[in-house]
Amino acid sequence: MTLPILPKPGDACHGFRITAVTPLPALRGAAVQAIHERTGAKAFHLAADDAENLFSISFPTPPPDDTGLPHIMEHSVLAGSERFPVREPFFEMLKMSMSTFLNAMTGPDCTYYPVASNVRQDLFNLADVYVDAVFHPLLAEKTFQREGHHLAPAKPEEPAGALTVNGIVFNEMKGAYSDPETRLYFTWLHGLLPDTIYARNSAGDPAAIPNLTYTTFKSFFARYYHPSNALFFFYGDIPTADYLAFVNERLAGYDRGFTVPAIVSQAPWSAPRSCEDVYPIGPDDPATGKTYLMLHWLLGSALNGA
Repeated sequence: MTLPILPKPGDACHGFRITAVTPLPALRGAAVQAIHERTGAKAFHLAADDAENLFSISFPTPPPDDTGLPHIMEHSVLAGSERFPVREPFFEMLKMSMSTFLNAMTGPDCTYYPVASNVRQDLFNLADVYVDAVFHPLLAEKTFQREGHHLAPAKPEEPAGALTVNGIVFNEMKGAYSDPETRLYFTWLHGLLPDTIYARNSAGDPAAIPNLTYTTFKSFFARYYHPSNALFFFYGDIPTADYLAFVNERLAGYDRGFTVPAIVSQAPWSAPRSCEDVYPIGPDDPATGKTYLMLHWLLGSALNGA
């Protein structure tokens, strides 16, 4: 096994300070941790003897409510940026790219933008588009309306007729909420962790999505999509120094900004609780055999091995 050249703890490396280097024999690699001294951005490289390299940017995006703001933001930042002002730059690049993975994902508390490729220059070309997308998106109001919600004729052939709510994320979540197991997932999150951000739907509840305003949307981006909140994750045999040099160049001009406070855990309950919800079925469908049940236990934190 031949690992890429590794820095040492305490080293200064292209604007970053190496904070830890940990051998990981089980993964046939090593973990390199670093922090960008000017902005506070964090970097983590899982160095391995593997030509399949990955570059990812993630941000903590705690949902303020059920409007799906983090989900709509994920869609919108990938709809054109200052250097790449086209509606879908990634679909255009895929036509010429050797990428093995290219996507973006919204989680309950974090949003991820990963890309992978076996070709070094291809990976950095795609990473360049990603970095510009998340730090310099256009975020036009029409993009927000298209990806989030807007009013449109209920019948396209009757443009002056009744209106209905439309939008890519809105329609996506209407489809998700039509699945009873998906509704059950959101119901138990709300019931099990009511005092935390996990009780809110980062993907969006169709009933709440139309409440999101463009002003709130823009404020959320300014607050959370800043290098001070960014985690850069790398994997593969490209040297750590090469990744850090690439990132440092693109963080020029930034200083430290607002950093997201630690997520508050749910306080333990003194007794078991239960919650119920309903979901629609067809008018002629029997209700028999359509009940779903979930049961949960508190086992401890995955962060400390408890």
